[in-house]
Amino acid sequence: MATTKKTAPKAPKATAKKTSPKLPQHIGLVKNDGWLEPFEDAIKGRHDHALWKLNQITHNGKQKLSDFANGHVYYGLHQTPRGQWIFREWAPNATDIYLVGDFNNWEENEKYRCKRIEGTGNWELKLPKKAMKHGDLFKMHVKWNGGEGERIPAWIQRVVQDEQTKIFSAQVWAPEQPYQWKKKTFKPNKSPLLIYECHIGMGEDAEKVGTYTEFKDNILPRVIKDGYNCIQIMAIQEHPYYGSFGYHVSSFFASSSRFGTPEELKALIDEAHKNGIAVIMDIVHSHAVKNEVEGLGNLCGDPNQFFYPGDRHEHPAWDSLCFDYGKDEVIHFLLSNCKYWLEEFHFDGFRFDGVTSMLYYSHGLGEAFCNYADYFNGHQDDNAICYLTLANCLIHEVNKNAITIAEEVSGMPGLAAKFEDGGYGFDYRMAMNIPDYWIKTIKEQSDENWKPSSIFWEVKNRRPDEKTISYCESHDQALVGDKTIIFRLIDADMYWHFAKKDINGVAERGIALHKMIRLVTAAAINGGYLNFMGNEFGHPEWIDFPREGNGWSYKYARRQWNLVDNKDLCYHWLGDFDREMLRVIKSQKNFQNTPVLEIWHNDGDQVLAFMRGDLVFVFNFSPTQSFTDYGFLVPTGSYDVVLNTDSKDFGGFGFADDSVTHVTNYDPLYVEDHKEWLKLYIPARSAVVLKKN
Repeated sequence: MATTKKTAPKAPKATAKKTSPKLPQHIGLVKNDGWLEPFEDAIKGRHDHALWKLNQITHNGKQKLSDFANGHVYYGLHQTPRGQWIFREWAPNATDIYLVGDFNNWEENEKYRCKRIEGTGNWELKLPKKAMKHGDLFKMHVKWNGGEGERIPAWIQRVVQDEQTKIFSAQVWAPEQPYQWKKKTFKPNKSPLLIYECHIGMGEDAEKVGTYTEFKDNILPRVIKDGYNCIQIMAIQEHPYYGSFGYHVSSFFASSSRFGTPEELKALIDEAHKNGIAVIMDIVHSHAVKNEVEGLGNLCGDPNQFFYPGDRHEHPAWDSLCFDYGKDEVIHFLLSNCKYWLEEFHFDGFRFDGVTSMLYYSHGLGEAFCNYADYFNGHQDDNAICYLTLANCLIHEVNKNAITIAEEVSGMPGLAAKFEDGGYGFDYRMAMNIPDYWIKTIKEQSDENWKPSSIFWEVKNRRPDEKTISYCESHDQALVGDKTIIFRLIDADMYWHFAKKDINGVAERGIALHKMIRLVTAAAINGGYLNFMGNEFGHPEWIDFPREGNGWSYKYARRQWNLVDNKDLCYHWLGDFDREMLRVIKSQKNFQNTPVLEIWHNDGDQVLAFMRGDLVFVFNFSPTQSFTDYGFLVPTGSYDVVLNTDSKDFGGFGFADDSVTHVTNYDPLYVEDHKEWLKLYIPARSAVVLKKN
């Protein structure tokens, strides 16, 4: 898509002096990558901009960044210790604000009329305890010069939808017994980080919207059993349209009421923590829904209150609005949002959605990103870069063990590098090249042309100073209009030949490659591995949320756990393999930090072998050629098979005897290297993992 180039906006005025500590001769990001040296001034400029803004909003360090991010404590509806009510809203363009709701028959009256706080854009209303009660529905009736309308407060923490009218309203939420956390402290296990990406609503087998409680009771035990140590939950922030997958957010501080109450979400997170499972959420700060009544689109007669003006106002591809990251009030809103979810719900961090869209004036649309100059050509939004950097500083200040992940496709250098090195401070970035590679390979290459050298390069293609989350497919590859890996491999034969008694060659090929693709991807991680729920067992078909085009059906907006539970079907083989794969990876201490050492590759044979610690991974991608006594030079010793994709337990043929201990064969040429020949039988289209004794 063609885009118009724009000049970078000037930095907003500040009262604080723009200062920066003396930097080393080369900032760390450049030290780690000499190819960035021509752009060092730009890197330092972004770093200085973030430091300047940090100094400004913390009054030159007189307060913490987390003290600045307390908007959720001040704004919105709150109850005092004595039970009285205080409501505040930032609405600079408003001329009058009334609260209307169940407590006053939805009619304006003076008792519920807010007052502007002099000299500010803030409005305030103080009410006695009896003026409203837990569960009451309400909205703001906002007036401005030339118009008026009902609005849901921007900072409200509870929003519900009427089942009949489908109208959203704010809700007074002050239960007599606040949730009591059973697991008060928790430290995520990142060695390695194994993420189960999930969606609460589509987590059930039934054709309906699942709940937080059902997920806690029915799905979380599966995650625990499968060996994942983190769940990444989508669609938590309230969104008007269910089919948006949670990416068109309206109320940023409200957990989606479709799935239950805030207390039920807290109970889910508490239960996960009790079982050693970290919980991170998809946070959407890249854009907002255009809706005016439910969202922030026109809160008080100023469409640009939260969003960029002019041609930067709307996202051209997402039909949404783009935050103005140059406004202190917007930064305050978004940073407070991060802190709120961490402290109120004990989330362990965030996967930031749509980071590419934030970084570039073009939103990354129509950009090729062919060389480093494309990242420093003046077409980047320095305000957004500054916000993302501050967000990472804040999150790790609030919780030093928090996890932040950037979903970013352009390859912007420094995204997951340390702030002090000139980076943006994310802990990880999504390795979005990997699923694209697998789709392209499956679609365009015959099995005989799969090249191990290309596969190995792709699963290791990352910046050495940035950790990544590797994955074969996420929810993106499962959405309507696309295909999961298993469906690309088997397609319609899944309907007719995925029962064990009816399995055919197409299904056998798909099962074999599904396991190999996952194993080679997971085996090469340098940070973490992600799987979208159900894909571990080859969930069939696509995801299609209820909409007019499908008769508002939930048939494809669910997970059919009955398939993997049925031992007469092939799905459980893939699920069982996934569980064993994670077990093997976790058997090597600090697997993600262990060097990936290539042992051998031969594109003609389609064979690849590499080692991590005491684990040896061997792949034969050839669809037809099996090899007897195929030799690899490895450290001297004996090796036992700990995982074999061709095992009958995982739907393979069981051609090799995995009970045999493999002892290396002496070769005088390699005595000084302490290496000998490991000779294996490797059947076609299979992979084996061995562990050194």
